[in-house]
Formats: sequence, structure tokens, C-alpha cells
Amino acid sequence: MPNVVIDFLEGRTVEQKREMAKRVTNAIVETLKCKPEAVQIIMHELSKDQIANGGVLHTDKD
Repeated sequence: MPNVVIDFLEGRTVEQKREMAKRVTNAIVETLKCKPEAVQIIMHELSKDQIANGGVLHTDKD
């Protein structure tokens, strides 16, 4: 069973997440020749104070 974990900043709509899940699943099915039901996608929505680049929190970049 392919498992995919995707971390991203919060704020995406449910429709965006649905579309992403569909496209990622399709890519894995085509590449690995498995059934869509075998693909599990776990999404982690992170707040801006949980991600930093270059030592600076995203919340501090606004």
C-alpha cells in the first residue's frame, strides 16, 4: 500500500485538498500500477508558526 504524507501551510480549501488527493492518487496509480484504493494520503496542515525557513518562522515573514 503506497502511503504519502504531505505537509503544507493551512488555508487550503476542502476542494483544493480533494483535487490534490485525486491528482496525487492518479499519479501513483499510473506509476506503480496499483489500485486507487491502495493509495493512502495523509495531509498535515501546519500553521505559520510551525514552519521556518532560514531560521525565520513563516509567521514572522508577514
